[in-house]
Amino acid sequence: MKARGTVLSKRIAHAAIVSDWGVLKAGERVEIIKHAHVIAVGEVEEVSLSGNVLWLESGGTGSGERPFMKSDGVQVRRA
Repeated sequence: MKARGTVLSKRIAHAAIVSDWGVLKAGERVEIIKHAHVIAVGEVEEVSLSGNVLWLESGGTGSGERPFMKSDGVQVRRA
């Protein structure tokens, strides 16, 4: 049986802010955070080669892809 601390550590690691957007893969579910508020949730469509821009497919009707830029002060967390 796993220790409770191990399970909690995995949860915390999963919910941690992703600082290197280049490690995100298409199809991963993420949350976009700005000023401690979740402003968007969806699946990663694409990440720029520089890792500074992320396109999010929110899945809503007619919403399409939305770009998010690190320079705008947003953070990404796996959902």
